[in-house]
Amino acid sequence: DTRIIREVKIEIIYGFHPVYEALRANRRTFQEIYIIEQKKSRRIERIVLAASTKNLPIRRVDRATFQTIAGNVSHQGIAAKVTLYPLVDIADLVDGARSGSHPAFILLLDNIVDPHNLGAILRTAVCVGVDGVVIPKDRSAFPTPAVSKISSGALEYIRLAQVNNLVRIIKILKEQGTSIVGLDQNAVNSIFATDLTGALGLIVGGEEKGIRPLVKKNCDCLISIPQMGKVGSLNASVAGAIVMYESYRQRWAMEKS
Repeated sequence: DTRIIREVKIEIIYGFHPVYEALRANRRTFQEIYIIEQKKSRRIERIVLAASTKNLPIRRVDRATFQTIAGNVSHQGIAAKVTLYPLVDIADLVDGARSGSHPAFILLLDNIVDPHNLGAILRTAVCVGVDGVVIPKDRSAFPTPAVSKISSGALEYIRLAQVNNLVRIIKILKEQGTSIVGLDQNAVNSIFATDLTGALGLIVGGEEKGIRPLVKKNCDCLISIPQMGKVGSLNASVAGAIVMYESYRQRWAMEKS
């Protein structure tokens, strides 16, 4: 029961990558790790070894017991009872991004309600070195164990803040010199002809509705991904990945020049 679990501030993460990366990231407190009896693999043994070095309790249970603990999910025979995902304060996220050795790169997600899209976007965000991700408390998927699984454990490393008012955060970022760029399929400016190297707040909207009008109104610039063919738009996570990597490419090229 997710409601009861959240009241005591724990949750069950499942799958090899979420459990292993949570152990490595060291941001959650582990209460217990569960492994299905007879389940053996090199990956499982890596987790057992990592857990042993931290003196964490490991329980090998039968399949029926494991199913009761983890539920009907793609668990790969391993799960863990851990503290809730550690959200960060928005002020700490912004200050941390500004104090880094490179121009701030903050990702703001608007209307991303599909956990699969959120997980995929967060995985790319970790790969390109995004400093932090901001999501609204409403109209957004939450960083659940399912999202950790979809992200292959990348969620365990991302600095993620939830805010009541996305527009307010956009205005604060702009006041601090961060350029706010929104991804919009109808925009005239191409991502390949837009400078994405400076302090950047990149906004990616949901697949169906995109960025909300008020959020779009507060952007400094709207950009689009050039497309050919008859398909109307890209999946939100694919579009987000393309523009994040274009910013990464530009930043890398500038550092090398």
